[in-house]
Amino acid sequence: MILSRAKPALGSNAGAQVSAGTNKKALPKLEDFLKKRDFTGAITLLEFQRNSGNANEQTDQWIGYCAFHLGDYKRALVEFQKLTVNHKNPAPENWISLACCYFYLGMYPEAEEAAEKAPKSALRTRLFFHLAHKFNDEKRLMMHHQQLEDVIEDQLSLASIHYLRSHYQEAIDIYKRILLDNREYLALNVYVALCYYKLDYYDVSQEVLAVYLQHYPDSPIAINLKACNHFRLYNGKAAEQELRALQDVTSSPLTFAQDLVRHNLVVFRGGESALQVLPPLVDVIPEARLNLVIYYLKQTGCALQDEVQEAYTLLKDLEPTVPQEYILKGVVNAAIGQETGSRENLKIAQQYFQLVGGSASECDTIPGRQCMASCFFLLKQFDDVLLYLNSIKSYFYNDDTFNFNYAQAKAAVGDYKEAEEVFLLIQNEKIKNDYVFLSWLARCYIMNSKPRLAWELYLKMETSAEAFSLLQLIANDCYKMGQFYYAARAFDVLERLDPNPEYWEGKRGACVGMFQMIIAGKEPKDSLGDILQLLRNTANPQVEGIIRVIKKWAKDNHIPV
Repeated sequence: MILSRAKPALGSNAGAQVSAGTNKKALPKLEDFLKKRDFTGAITLLEFQRNSGNANEQTDQWIGYCAFHLGDYKRALVEFQKLTVNHKNPAPENWISLACCYFYLGMYPEAEEAAEKAPKSALRTRLFFHLAHKFNDEKRLMMHHQQLEDVIEDQLSLASIHYLRSHYQEAIDIYKRILLDNREYLALNVYVALCYYKLDYYDVSQEVLAVYLQHYPDSPIAINLKACNHFRLYNGKAAEQELRALQDVTSSPLTFAQDLVRHNLVVFRGGESALQVLPPLVDVIPEARLNLVIYYLKQTGCALQDEVQEAYTLLKDLEPTVPQEYILKGVVNAAIGQETGSRENLKIAQQYFQLVGGSASECDTIPGRQCMASCFFLLKQFDDVLLYLNSIKSYFYNDDTFNFNYAQAKAAVGDYKEAEEVFLLIQNEKIKNDYVFLSWLARCYIMNSKPRLAWELYLKMETSAEAFSLLQLIANDCYKMGQFYYAARAFDVLERLDPNPEYWEGKRGACVGMFQMIIAGKEPKDSLGDILQLLRNTANPQVEGIIRVIKKWAKDNHIPV
């Protein structure tokens, strides 16, 4: 694809023979290695020719070609730099090869500069087409799009751009059209399978991928995709089992596959060794940056500011182009906004979520509906939140994060009974120890007439500002719901922690309310002793008058206090 020839141009010495005693064996031909796509063997032969003094410029070209097809783009770059930048009279065709090396190394300005020096060709047009996409230059993209022809190479290039722009169905249509007339192009099955993977059709992706794996069971790209499908369909262990075959393959010079394996193992193992593996790969594998962000967010449970800031820094200069990037930027901005109280970050998050959830391609997907739910959550429109979450909850029955958000939305619209049930499904200890969880669950208990359980949540907490806030919630909510016994106990603790007259007034009202309920027969009479003890904890002139009234009623009704 890089050099404009279908067969290798062999020198006059390519068929040379070497003597081994009296036996003579012909050297393997370069053409044989290339037909079998044995680029490692081809490079070995070419280096032998170079070291034995039988090399020429075409030898260097073929070494660059083979290194490129092995994924060793740096070595290929060195070879083509010698043939162009460091050559007095470079062959024009070598400039486009150099440009392709720069492109695969992510050096896009250098790729464009080298391509400008190459003669016009279909490959040059395709390279400019891809560079326009990388530079996000829509005008140039459309210009080069119009220059593409109805030939397989150009159509494959167009399909790849559709894929990169998340137009997966359009890419599938092109690949299938080519496959209809070219069944022998088995690699296109991998591309189709990858598109189905991106569309979340993991089982369909597996079926299409199997066609290719039957012929090439040791393909690194296909094995990796199969492992990713297993991860989505089953779990990380099943995915890792599939990936073991690829780890054996990576003993070869396929360096990009080694990076891919290490990256995916981190994902399959739930973030294990993420901080050691992912940072060096951030600019090598695009997903590494996104997965490192996800790691920071998951590590914090209900995110702490340091980790959120790390995630924000990673995404700060990233201009989102695909739904996953928009979603992650939305999540990080939402986390920053909630931690710091920044309305600006919350507004940005809401806009990102709305862009994804409202887009034609994502509105009916699970992530799209999650985004719309998140958008309305930030806008505090909880009826709309539930509209979207109800449509996808069957997919997330055991998902703690989903249940946490779903329960909050249920509680926010007053459905405390179901909210309590969903809160209690959550197993994640970090979420269960978070104040947001504790405060909402306490409110649900109180609204469902279980104030003792709310009080026990407080008793399990260590002394802190959050414990004080929970105590205030219990005191006020219990008072509002007429659960005066626990309201009085909560106000009593508050008063001892902070001698605020409002807490005495709350305790006084709760004690009087409890007394009235005892008189009405709605509370047990033996609670009178507790009320009197709570009242005696306050040095206020009003206390003695209230105690006298309670004692007189108790005496008249023969109740020992």
